[in-house]
Amino acid sequence: MSKLENSNQQGSISAEKAEVIDLSYYWTLLLKSKWKIISFAIFVTISVAIVVISLKPIYKATSRVLIENSQSKVLSIEDVYGLNTSGKEYFLTQFEILKSRELALRVIKRLNLTIHPLFDPRIQEKSFDWKAYLPIDVEVENAEVSEEQILQLVVEKFRKSLIISPIRKTQLVDISFESRDPEVASLVANTMADIFIESHLEAKLLANKKAVFWLTERLDGLKQKLQRSEGELQNYRVQEGLIDVSGIQNFGTEELEQLTQRYIEVRKNRAIAESIYKQVQSLGGTPSFEELMAQPSILKHQLIHRLKERHNEAAIKVAELSKRYGPKHPKMISALSEVDVALSLLQQQVIRVARGIKVDYLTAKENAADLKKQLDDARKEYQIMNSKEVKLRELSREVESNRHLYELFLNRAKETGETEGLQTAHARVVDSAVAPRLPIKPKKKLIVMISLVCSLGLAAVFVILLDVLDSAVKSVEDVEQKLKTALLGTLPLIKGNKSKVAVDAFSSGKHPGFTEAMRTIRTSVMLSGIDNPHKVIVVSSTQPNEGKSTVALNLALAMGQMEKVLLIDADMRRPTLAASLSMDKRSVGLSNLVSGSDEPKSCIHKNEDLGIDVIPAGVIPPNPLELISSSRFNQVLTKLSEHYDRIIIDSAPGSAVSDALVLASYADALVFVVKADSTPAPHAQSVLKRFRDHDAPILGVVLNKVDMDKNPVYDDYYSYNYEKGLSEQGQTLKKGRSAA
Repeated sequence: MSKLENSNQQGSISAEKAEVIDLSYYWTLLLKSKWKIISFAIFVTISVAIVVISLKPIYKATSRVLIENSQSKVLSIEDVYGLNTSGKEYFLTQFEILKSRELALRVIKRLNLTIHPLFDPRIQEKSFDWKAYLPIDVEVENAEVSEEQILQLVVEKFRKSLIISPIRKTQLVDISFESRDPEVASLVANTMADIFIESHLEAKLLANKKAVFWLTERLDGLKQKLQRSEGELQNYRVQEGLIDVSGIQNFGTEELEQLTQRYIEVRKNRAIAESIYKQVQSLGGTPSFEELMAQPSILKHQLIHRLKERHNEAAIKVAELSKRYGPKHPKMISALSEVDVALSLLQQQVIRVARGIKVDYLTAKENAADLKKQLDDARKEYQIMNSKEVKLRELSREVESNRHLYELFLNRAKETGETEGLQTAHARVVDSAVAPRLPIKPKKKLIVMISLVCSLGLAAVFVILLDVLDSAVKSVEDVEQKLKTALLGTLPLIKGNKSKVAVDAFSSGKHPGFTEAMRTIRTSVMLSGIDNPHKVIVVSSTQPNEGKSTVALNLALAMGQMEKVLLIDADMRRPTLAASLSMDKRSVGLSNLVSGSDEPKSCIHKNEDLGIDVIPAGVIPPNPLELISSSRFNQVLTKLSEHYDRIIIDSAPGSAVSDALVLASYADALVFVVKADSTPAPHAQSVLKRFRDHDAPILGVVLNKVDMDKNPVYDDYYSYNYEKGLSEQGQTLKKGRSAA
C-alpha cells in the first residue's frame, strides 16, 4: 500500500470519528468570539437596564380571608339558600365569585375608581408624540367616551390587577391587588374582602325573602287542599254510616274466625256420620242383629256398650249358678230371665241405633250446609267492610298528608321569616391588607441579571448557529469530513503585501510558523511518493485568491533546498509569479517556449537567491487552453523533466476554466489549495469531483491562510516540533537517495 492510499485511509477514519460532536471545537469557537459575545451582552444589558430604570414600581397588598365550610344555623333553613358547603366545589365556587365582574364592579363604584387618576382612562400620562414631528398635519381623533365605556375599561384594568390565590389544603384565600399606589392597593384589597362577605349576606337575605314569598303563596293552596280532603273524608263516613271502622273490622274478623272453626268441626262430624251411614247401608235393607253387632260404629255407642256389658254379666251369673243349681231352680230361672231381658234390650237398642245413624247423617249434612252459608255471608260482609276500610284509609291518608305538608310549609315560612335578621357571615377577614413599603415589581436587579445571562446565551447560540450555517472549509476536520481528502498541511495567514509575502514568507525567516508548515507540506509530498517520486506537481484551487500561487512558489522554494526544482506559471489567464518575483511582466516564458518563438535558455529564468528556476507565463495567448493542450506543450514538459528533479506548475483555478484538468493529465500529483474560512465546501467538492472523474492524481489538500488568532486549536509549539521532525526525516530520506 502506498503512502497516498494510507493517508487517504487515515483521512476516512478520522472523518468517521469526527461524526461525533466535538464540544471542544465549539468551546474554542466561543472563546475566540468572546469579545463579540461580551460586547453584545453588555449592549443588551445596558439597554434593558435603561428601560427597567424608567419603569414605575408596582406595589401589592394582600388581605387574607377565611371561608367557612360549615355554618351554625339558627334554624333549619339550609334548603332555602340551596348551597352545599361540605365539598371542595363550594370553595371553588367562592373563588370564582371573588374573580367575578360583579364584585369588581361593586368595589369600583364604592371607591369611585372611575375618577381615580390611576384608573380613569381619560387621564393619560404624557408620552412621546411622534405625530408632532411629521412634515404633514395629522388629525388626532378625539372621540367621546361614554360613561359605560369608561366603566368597562376601568373594570378590565381592575380585574387585571386583582389576584385571587387560594392557599392549598386550607380554607384561606388571599385577595391581592397590584397598583402603583401602595395605599390604593391596600384599600382595594380590604374593600374587596368586605364586599365579598356583604354580598354573600345580601344574597342569603334575598333568597330568604323570595322563599318567604313563595311559601306564603303555597300555603294558601295547601290550606284549601287540606280543607277539601277533610270534607271528602267526612262525607264518606256519613254516606257509609261509619263511626269506628277499626272496631267493626275487628269484630268481623273474630266472627269470621269462629264460623270458620265451627264449619271445620261440622264438616268433620258430617264426614264421620256419612262414613257410619255408608257402613250400615252396605249390610242391606234388613241386616241381622249379629251383622249390626259386628259394626264398630255401633259397638262404640255408649248405651250399646253398657247393655252388652249387662248381658255379659247376666250370662256369667247363669254360668256360675248352673254349677250349683239345676235349670228349674228359682235362682237359675231368675238368672236366665235376666239374660233374656238384657238380650232383648240390647237387640232393641241396636236396631234403634242403626235407625238413628241415618238421622244423624242427615242432620250433620244439613248443619254443614247451613254453617257454610253463614260463613259465605260473613265473608261477603267482611269484604264489603274491607273495601270501605280501604277507601276510608285512603281518604284519611290524604288528609294526613295535606295536613303534614301544610304544617311543614307553615313552620318553614315562620322560620324563614324569623331568620331574615339572623344571618351569619360565611367568611371572615383573618389579616387585613396594609400599605406595602417595597414594590414587588419590576425586580430590576433580577431583570438585568436575566437579560445579561440571556444575551450571553443568545450571542453564544448565534455564534454557533452562524458557524453551523457557514459552509466554508475552516478546519482540518472540515477537510477530512466535507472534502473526503487527505490533508497535506496547514499554512498560517500572514498579513501584508501579497507579492512580498509570497516570496518572504518562507525564505526570509521572519515567519517561522509558516516556514515549518511549508516544510511539513514538502515532507508530506515527498513521503507520499517515496518509492515513485512525483516529478511533475500541479497546484490548483477552487477559485481565485485562495493563495495557490503562493503555495506553488513556496513549495518550490522548500523543495529547492533539497532538489533541483523548476517553477512554471501555467495560469496564463491571471499570471502572478512574475510580479511576486519582481520580474518584468514582459519577460518571455511558457507561451514563448511552447510556441517556439524563443529559446529555452531565454525562457527559463534562474533565481540564484531563491535557488530555483522559474518559467513565467510569458506573453498571454488568446486561447491558453489550446496552448497547454497541444502536443508541443507535452514535448516541452517531457524535455524539462529530464533536467529537473521536480517541476511545480501553478495552474488556473479548477472552477473557472478547464486548464487545471488538462495540466493534471500531465502531472504525477495534484496539490489542491483551499482557503480557510472562505472556500465554500460544496464548490471545493464539485471541483475535486471533476478532477476525480478525469483520474487526476490528487495528492491532498493544503489548508491555506489559517488565522491562528481565530483558531487557537492549532498549537504552534506542537506544530513546530511535529513539522521539524518530519522535515528532518525528509532530509534524511533525501540524503539516502542522493547517496544511492
